[in-house]
Amino acid sequence: MEQSAKARGGRPWSFDRYAAIETAMLLFWRHGYEGVSIGDLTKAIGVAPPSLYAAFGSKTGLYQQAMTRYEETLGCLDVAVIGSAKSLPDAVRVLLEGAVTNVTHREHERGCMISSGLIACHPGHAVLARDAAARREALRERIVQALSSFAEDDQVQRLARHLAAVMQGISIQARDGVAPQALREIVDDVVAGVAARLSSEE
Repeated sequence: MEQSAKARGGRPWSFDRYAAIETAMLLFWRHGYEGVSIGDLTKAIGVAPPSLYAAFGSKTGLYQQAMTRYEETLGCLDVAVIGSAKSLPDAVRVLLEGAVTNVTHREHERGCMISSGLIACHPGHAVLARDAAARREALRERIVQALSSFAEDDQVQRLARHLAAVMQGISIQARDGVAPQALREIVDDVVAGVAARLSSEE
């Protein structure tokens, strides 16, 4: 395995740190923070608990790095592609269809790790819950950025809040096993609603 990163004291890790975060991301995505134990993580990664703690500090630290990895890769919002749409309804469709694809393209890890993460949890994990909420708010801000060229700021802010709620609902339904086509029907309804609102304001 790779030994590119180094532990405290300058000694190389005995495992691939990148692969460890990827493995942890999939476990947390599939089972949630509270559904994954240190034993689950060390078994899947192939290291002893002391090595895991030395590399990431704690299960919490590894979870936060896994969440960041998800945001940067599988959960990434392509602002440029959305912003290049021809109209606001088209941009909303690109955004939501991308969300449907992201939450349904894997058989075992369905839903959005950010949208569904730590909505309810043990009081001892309140710091992580606040972190997850902050990540959801950051996602809403990225939606605002993506749609900012299509409408006035107050309209975009309101729409972004609505779309973030729709995406969170789509994520939960995906975890419940709802078929992608049924989720795309939700997208059709939302886009139709945006188009109708624009027409009424003209």
